[in-house]
Amino acid sequence: MNENRTAALPKAALDEIPTPDPDAVSITGLVKSKGRISGYQLSDDRIVSREEGVSLAKAGKIKGVGVAHKKETEYLKSIPDDSENNNLASLPTVKTSAF
Repeated sequence: MNENRTAALPKAALDEIPTPDPDAVSITGLVKSKGRISGYQLSDDRIVSREEGVSLAKAGKIKGVGVAHKKETEYLKSIPDDSENNNLASLPTVKTSAF
C-alpha cells in the first residue's frame, strides 16, 4: 500500500493529465530562453511556445505529458513512470530564434 501511495505522489503534482488522441505527437526537444523552457519541439518537427504546448496537451494533441503550474504559469511535465529516458529534463535543447 505504501508503495502505491509513493508512486501516486508525483502524479498528484500535476493539475491535469489529458487523454492523448491516437495521433498525438510527443515532445522531442526543449526550447530554452535564459535557462527556462520557452517552447517545445514536437515529433512532427513543429516548434511551439510553452503556452501553445500547454493548449495542445490539454486538447489531447501531445502524449506523455501532464499540465502543472507554478504561480500563474502553466507548463508541461512528463507523466511519471519507471523510465528516465522519456522525462522532459532528459531531452536535448533545441536552438531556435522563434522565442
